[in-house]
Amino acid sequence: MPPDQTAERSISGLFPARSGMEGAGLPIRRTIGAVTELDPFLLLDHFGPVTWGPGEASGVPEHPHRGFETVTYLLDGRMEHRDSTGGGAVLTPGDVQWMTAGAGIVHSEMPDKVFFDRGGTLHGFQLWVNLPARLKMTPPRYQDISAAHMPVAREGGVTARVVVGEAMGVKGAVSTHIPITCIHYTMEPGVATTLNIPSGQNAGLYVFGGTVAVAGTRVPSGTLARLGEGDTLHMVAEAGEAVRTEVLMLAGSPIGEPVARYGPFVMNTYDEIRQAVADYQSGRMGHLRP
Repeated sequence: MPPDQTAERSISGLFPARSGMEGAGLPIRRTIGAVTELDPFLLLDHFGPVTWGPGEASGVPEHPHRGFETVTYLLDGRMEHRDSTGGGAVLTPGDVQWMTAGAGIVHSEMPDKVFFDRGGTLHGFQLWVNLPARLKMTPPRYQDISAAHMPVAREGGVTARVVVGEAMGVKGAVSTHIPITCIHYTMEPGVATTLNIPSGQNAGLYVFGGTVAVAGTRVPSGTLARLGEGDTLHMVAEAGEAVRTEVLMLAGSPIGEPVARYGPFVMNTYDEIRQAVADYQSGRMGHLRP
């Protein structure tokens, strides 16, 4: 193809989310990791929206990770992160935490005391991003991006909250180990937008409000659309919707290595998984501080 021409991506598959429960009773809808795969992403959980009364809220208590990164993006509610490196923050609506587990970390994600005592609605996403073998044992790190510091682009009825990547000339604030895009698009009914996605990257759209159309195919709420090859994407929010269309767009360079998974550990071999379990059980991944 001549360098001045682009190829538009179409949809290669539609995957409705599968409902489940995580942690101490947090309802989720899972796509990546349950109904489809999308290298380098390992898991995409859409948690909530769930409304709790005072003293009812739940989350994910203390647990370990090794070999990948976890991303939490909160839309509603309050959630407190604590980890064995001393990292911690209270996430409020619009905040993002990007935690590189790397060689090993222990953390918890629970409603903070204010939210637990008052109750309310919890809603958001957790994304797991794989690491290549050469980075599986990288030192852990924690990045906290508040809503106030989230890069945002707006144009013609489209708002893009750029966690990682670039949209409408606005770049995300998170530092990543491999090329990743994670952008939350909000679209008014009937508007369209065209995105640039680097050729060779795997990409998908998770719709969690309204309906979007890509190359003539409708993607309803609660569905992940895997995208085919190309370097541009044209999407249109359905005009008849009474609500804004909400889309989480993901793209990343595939790692293409063997994946060995066991609960909270993701390595390349099961010998490495056994070592991860032993290291956690012996306390080498650390402990949450009081």
